[in-house]
Amino acid sequence: MIKAAVLASLGQLGDARFRRVLILGAGTAAAILGAITMTMVWAVLLVVPPDATVPGLGDAGWLSGMLSWATAAIFITLSLFLILPVTGAIMPFFLDRIADAVEEKHYSALPPAPGSSLGESLRDAINFWGVLIAANVAALVFYLIFAPAALFIFWGLNGYLLGREYFMLAALRRMGRGDARALRARHSGSIWITGVLIAVPLSVPVLNLLVPILGVASLTHLFHMSQGRRPSG
Repeated sequence: MIKAAVLASLGQLGDARFRRVLILGAGTAAAILGAITMTMVWAVLLVVPPDATVPGLGDAGWLSGMLSWATAAIFITLSLFLILPVTGAIMPFFLDRIADAVEEKHYSALPPAPGSSLGESLRDAINFWGVLIAANVAALVFYLIFAPAALFIFWGLNGYLLGREYFMLAALRRMGRGDARALRARHSGSIWITGVLIAVPLSVPVLNLLVPILGVASLTHLFHMSQGRRPSG
């Protein structure tokens, strides 16, 4: 079941709808970081305007230009490092589209999923990222104590969290929260193993952008397989 779910997801990575979610996530992240950079440059120009003067030095327009360019360079450089985590934080808001794409291709006999409300989806996404960040910060102690096994601890922890979240995302589209939790408990082992498999690319830059897409696709398959369905194609 796990192998079939992951292979079916990998086989759909070329789907235009998968690419669209990746572009949406990266594009939104780039727009946010660009807006922050422009805001900081604007703030510098507000504090040191082009027509500023410095007592004893006179015209300080050169200082305004120098500080503006330096600010832009600093924030553009920071953006190069932040684009991956920011994209990863934004992408969960588009992941319902991945589940839709999986169901349309592999489970087309099913009626459209009712899905969750926007408020519930937003709440779940914020809670998930809060838990994910807190758990990884707390795990730093174990990474230091058990340094040789740090990577395996990282995969195990994040595999558990990702598998749990993405399975619930898929399940809540078609059943109530109580039933979804009960189903998750019955298949906790398979969900964790699948989560670990999709967590491995988290440690690979750029490739880690595919984790949310591959994760939702794989856990959507796992959810349907737990209901006795098999992917077509």
